[in-house]
Amino acid sequence: MNFPILSTLIFLPIISSLFIFLSKDQKNNFSSIYISLFGSIATLLLSLFLWYSMDLSSSEFQFIEEKSWINNFIKFKLGVDGISILFIVLTTFITPICIISCINSVKDRIKEFLIAILVLETFIIGVFCSLDLVIFYLFFEAGLIPMFLIIGVWGGPKRVYSAFKFFLFTLLGSVLMLVAIIVIYWLTGTTDITSIYEIKIPKDYQNLLWLAFFSSFAVKTPMWPVHTWLPDAHVEAPTAGSVILAAILLKMAGYGFLRFSIPMFPFASEFFTPLVFTLSIIAIIYTSLVALMQDDMKKLIAYSSVAHMGYVTLGIFTLTKQGIEGSIYQMISHGLISAALFLCVGVVYDRLHSRLISKYGGLVTYLPKYSFLFLVFALAALGLPGTTGFLGEFLILTGAFQKNYLFAILATVGVVLGAAYMLWLTKRVIFGKVINEDIKSLKDTNRLEIFMLTSLAFFVVFFGFYPTPLIETLNVSVDNLINNYEQSIINISIANK
Repeated sequence: MNFPILSTLIFLPIISSLFIFLSKDQKNNFSSIYISLFGSIATLLLSLFLWYSMDLSSSEFQFIEEKSWINNFIKFKLGVDGISILFIVLTTFITPICIISCINSVKDRIKEFLIAILVLETFIIGVFCSLDLVIFYLFFEAGLIPMFLIIGVWGGPKRVYSAFKFFLFTLLGSVLMLVAIIVIYWLTGTTDITSIYEIKIPKDYQNLLWLAFFSSFAVKTPMWPVHTWLPDAHVEAPTAGSVILAAILLKMAGYGFLRFSIPMFPFASEFFTPLVFTLSIIAIIYTSLVALMQDDMKKLIAYSSVAHMGYVTLGIFTLTKQGIEGSIYQMISHGLISAALFLCVGVVYDRLHSRLISKYGGLVTYLPKYSFLFLVFALAALGLPGTTGFLGEFLILTGAFQKNYLFAILATVGVVLGAAYMLWLTKRVIFGKVINEDIKSLKDTNRLEIFMLTSLAFFVVFFGFYPTPLIETLNVSVDNLINNYEQSIINISIANK
């Protein structure tokens, strides 16, 4: 394909943001909303066309674009495979929903808010398309800026504290990754990811380089004990900010483990697997228990996100086909379900201006449509068969049992705890007696809210019953990842004898 589809996909949102910047809006901001919706939907359609055009029987990177930059020292190289395309489509699907959600929830400076969302979309898509370490790092870190502004400008009362905590945690975690990229260039003479795969990093350097990348990805995931920034960020962020943070930003770290940690440092990945397993199990069990104690709906969902991402890291480092495919599927599933749950919180917060669980109860009587949709997402979050939440966890636990049955049993405890906090949340918010009289005056979901939530619910159920499109997209790329990993381990073992 001669058309630079990946460059277009990356920069289309930021071009849309320029049109918003130049638009002369009235008080209702209709022009900004229409431009942002048009740009984000066009990006979604382009990503779907990209997915449709891919050769799913090939594990090679496709639609490669390459251009020298800074005297051939760095190449602006782009490409996608069966793993990255799913995260791109997830990003382009969630963004229009975020834009629609801000129509009701964002009251001030909506024009600037929409620009921040679209700029963030550009950076995130760039992360998933990059085939050069430096370009990846630039996109990876640039995403901090619009997210920092979204939390710090449009967030709640403690927005400045939460924004700086988010920024410092993620930035400091990435400093070591930058040092590691410089070391990799010194060792290999290139920052081209595909070339580094072929050259192979010497075993003596792998452990330190793996830890350097891990320092960044662990914070971004976030893994225990560097997860504390996430609940604060979610609580203070506006609804759209929480949606894009949970649904997409957290997935960049999981993608990083798959794209860098395992293929570039296979020996180190095997060596540090017990460490990752231990931290993942602690995250699953500990944050699930913490979620049980929360009285703030957003905090509960935020802690549940840490637990679900614990399953993701557990599955990735089982280094089995079921575990890795389950982790990717789980990330896509969590992107849909967590986005929907945060939107559900936003719907009632816009009406009652409270996220405290104690302020709710008996919503099923007065908001039946909302209650039905909330129940669908709560059941999906706890892993009900027939939803996407089930298959991801099932595959991860299957892979974990192959690797270490003790860790798999402990991870299964998290499934029980997940059911406990989600069912208890549903009981307190949706069912029970109406304690707060203000509940009786609340209006049920409007058309825009129903459209957003049913769009997410449809895919949560559809891919729960029919996961074939996702699994077929992943299959060959995951096989290639595992085969290359196993071959690298064999080659290193032979070289050491």
